[in-house]
Amino acid sequence: MKKAISKALLRLAGWKLGPVVEDVPKCVICVAPHTSNWDFMVGKLFYTSIGRNASFLIKKEWFFFPFNLLFDWLGGVPVDRSKRTSVTDQMVGQFNRRKEFQLAVTPEGTRKRVNDWKKGFYYIAQKANVPILMAYFDYKKKEAGFKGVFYPTGDADKDIRDIREHYRGVTACHPENFVQI
Repeated sequence: MKKAISKALLRLAGWKLGPVVEDVPKCVICVAPHTSNWDFMVGKLFYTSIGRNASFLIKKEWFFFPFNLLFDWLGGVPVDRSKRTSVTDQMVGQFNRRKEFQLAVTPEGTRKRVNDWKKGFYYIAQKANVPILMAYFDYKKKEAGFKGVFYPTGDADKDIRDIREHYRGVTACHPENFVQI
């Protein structure tokens, strides 16, 4: 039911589905470009429309009643930044505890223009020994899909350059805020 509703809402908004990669039970989803608050809605509708459920990071401070019910339902994973463990280690712990866990992360870390991507998504995937699914939203084509599956090699700088290369030609909601290499 959620799948059909999400697909209908995407179509109603004029969006179409792009390429879809295999469903893997555990993965990090690299979501780019991220230049608008609408990216969350498009991404959630896209991922639900293909029958999948992705989690996302959110500050633990947002998990209070009644918002905790909404964020939990949407797939929010509270992050405790006051703990001595890093966010990477907290998420690796989530991967280790769960049979299925698909974590969506925006490597730009903000909707503003940034030259360099944060490497957390990469280190989470590498440490958890899971692949990275490269998801995109192309606002010019009004298309959401995947650019492929990437397996970290351990050379973070080279791998992130290779991942970013897959996003060449993708048009962000606010193109001036998406730095392509």
